[in-house]
This record gives sequence, structure tokens and C-alpha cells, in this order.
Amino acid sequence: MSHLMNTYARLPVAFSHGNGSWITDTKGKVYLDALSGIAVSTLGHNHPELVAAIAAQAGRLLHTSNLYRMPQQELLADKLSALAGMDEVFFCNSGCEANEAAIKLARFFGHQQGIDSPAIIVMEKAFHGRTMATLSATGNRKTQAGFEPLVSGFVRVTYNDLEAVRAIAEHNKNVVAVMIEIVQGEGGINIANVEFQRGLRQICDENGWLLICDEVQCGMGRTGTWFGFQHAGIRPDVVTLAKGLGGGVPVGACLTSGKAAGLFKPGNHGSTFGGNQLATTAALTTIEVIEKDQLIANAEAVGRAIREDLALALSGTSGIVEIRGQGLMIGIELDRPCGELVTRGLDAGLLINVTADKVVRLLPPLTFSAEEGRELVARLSVLIRDFLAA
Repeated sequence: MSHLMNTYARLPVAFSHGNGSWITDTKGKVYLDALSGIAVSTLGHNHPELVAAIAAQAGRLLHTSNLYRMPQQELLADKLSALAGMDEVFFCNSGCEANEAAIKLARFFGHQQGIDSPAIIVMEKAFHGRTMATLSATGNRKTQAGFEPLVSGFVRVTYNDLEAVRAIAEHNKNVVAVMIEIVQGEGGINIANVEFQRGLRQICDENGWLLICDEVQCGMGRTGTWFGFQHAGIRPDVVTLAKGLGGGVPVGACLTSGKAAGLFKPGNHGSTFGGNQLATTAALTTIEVIEKDQLIANAEAVGRAIREDLALALSGTSGIVEIRGQGLMIGIELDRPCGELVTRGLDAGLLINVTADKVVRLLPPLTFSAEEGRELVARLSVLIRDFLAA
């Protein structure tokens, strides 16, 4: 018996090593990894440049804390600010911590406007994390159940519904921010349309609100641009990152610009491990490789080919609701719960995931080749067709 707390229904497999998009279990079976640790292993497994950079940094310094300056952290802040068009960066260790920082920032901003009970508009089917505040912002009753009382101060609207946001703007004078995932990952690969994103930016400007983009799952090149919001050409006030940022090493970031920049002062927020030497070295190296190897263009091209090939391979199959996505963030929605496809995938040497009950979620590494894309489609289309036929 394991002494691990029983918080995951773990699959009956353990892995010993990986190389690129392929990963080997402890019994020697090889799998094609189309999940990359839930959008984390940006460069695939065992990437030589990332491994070398982490090893070299581990041989120098792992951690000194934020009581001192860290050159790598400053370089990473400069790099992320330039890529995102933002002004300031706070480093933490995970997506929920980055979102927690964003929520605190929005409340802090509200109090400075003289609003005693600042509220944040959030979306149905959103997922922002599992800390008390991010859980409260999350739009999923299943993950919230049993943890009440939830944190107050969140107002929920339907995703892609600008009129609902406008209605709240008219009646609720406590609102200080809107928080949105540009692509909802856990919610089933739902994409915020360009009009919605631009409309939110406009409403936030008109009302003096902050626009917070949670890019924890869809950021770092996954959608075929550095950040999801860049498809609409908008600039948020706050952007949160984690998952793919460190290529597998835990690191999170909360970026600010405009009226959200300069709010936090010494003592307002902090993190012991946040932005330590190891994490920031991993993130800098990950970004370097993405740029050098043109992995964002690769994500766009290979992702598009996977979606087109899947549509072709599954055409005429009844039970397919929709194939959607951007770049290497892909969802195949079926008309019935399909969780068992995950274990069927293991049998077929494929790592996939099912989210929102009925959506097969694909999050391959950004290094995924065109050939690996075709292999994924070949294996997965057979699995889905057999499942639906049964």
C-alpha cells in the first residue's frame, strides 16, 4: 500500500524515461505522448539543451530566495515582458499561485478605487486552480463540492457572452476585473472568439476594470502564438502563466501592464521558492529553444494538420460532435462520456486525456513532428471509431 494521499485515480502505469514525444514505462513498453504532462513538457522529454542547462545550474545554485537579486529571474522577466507586451512580472511556482496573485492584485486595485468588496467576473466552465480563491473562481461544482464556504467576490457569466458582461457592468458597481482563459482547457477546449476578447477589452476600458487572462494551459506557444490573447491582438492588464513555462520544472508567473503595473509594493505579496535559479534557468532555456527551433510555427502547422487529418479520418462517424482547437491544443467532443478511451489509449501505446466527460484532449509537446502527428491520428481515430461503434 502506498502512503500517498488518495487524491488521484492514478492509471496503472509508471514511466522510467522518455525521449522527445516518446515515453517508456517501467516494463519497457513505449508510448506516443500526446499529453505532455498536461501541457507541461513543452520540449518533450529529455531535451538535450534543457537537461544540460538544468544540470549546470544545479551544479552552481538551486535557490537563494527573493531576499537577494537573481540575474536569471531578471532576464526571464525582461524576456516574458517583451514577448507578452507587459510591464512587470511576479514569479511563483504554479498556475493556481499565479492566478491567486492575479486575484489579490485585482482586489488590491479595487480597494485603491475605494471599493470595499471588489468583485471579479469569471466564466462558466472555467478552471483557475484548487486553492480556496482559485477554486471559488473555477466554474465547476464538482471540484468545489465539500469545500464550502467558498471565497466570495466572484460573479459568473456564460463564456463568449458579451451581453451578460455588459448587463453586470450596468448593475454591479463592485466589479473591478474580468478573468478569462482564452482557451478553456479543463472545460473542454472551448475557445474565446475574437469578438468576445476584443469586446471584453473594450468593456474593461470603459469601466476601468482589469482584464485578466489565465494563460496557464494555453500560453507559451501552445496555440500557435506565444499567448492565446495575441490571436485577437488585445493586451490584457494581467496575464498568468505556468505549466509549459519551465519545460517540466515547476514555475509560475503573473505579468502586469498598464493600470495593473506598479500596484504591489514590498510586503504585499511573496513566494519563498518563486523564480529561483533552477526554475528560471529552465524557463529561459525553454523559451530559447522555442525561438531557435521555431516551435510556435511548428505548433500551428502540426496542430492544424492533426485537426484536418482527424476530421478526415472520422468523417461519417456518428457520435462526433466537434473537433476544435488552436495549435497543439485540441479537443474532440463526442456525444457521450468517453473516459474509458484513456485506458484504451494506454493499450494502444498512446497518452491522451478526457476532460469535461466527453472531450478527448490532446496537448502534445511543441516539438511534435508532422510524422508523429500522423501517427497520433492513425492510432486515435481507430480508438474513437471502435469506441463509438460499440
